[in-house]
Amino acid sequence: MKMIIENVDGHGIESLLGERVTLLCANYFYSGKLIGVNTDCVLLGDKPQIVYETGAWTEKVWADAQELPTEKIYIMKSAIEAFGVLK
Repeated sequence: MKMIIENVDGHGIESLLGERVTLLCANYFYSGKLIGVNTDCVLLGDKPQIVYETGAWTEKVWADAQELPTEKIYIMKSAIEAFGVLK
């Protein structure tokens, strides 16, 4: 069965606004509350973290996730390879 994903408002990363998401990026993983999205970047807040070590994917928490020394961080959308509500 084929599934076509259309570019529709309210779908994709925008549909996760307000959720705590994990962004799997080219170099690092980031986790935080998705509080903003525009054409170039996303904004994470609520004690955003950088994930240095995931540990087992079945675990409830990351093995090494460190809170960033800022209330908000912008991530370029071009660096995001995958995203979702993971942990």
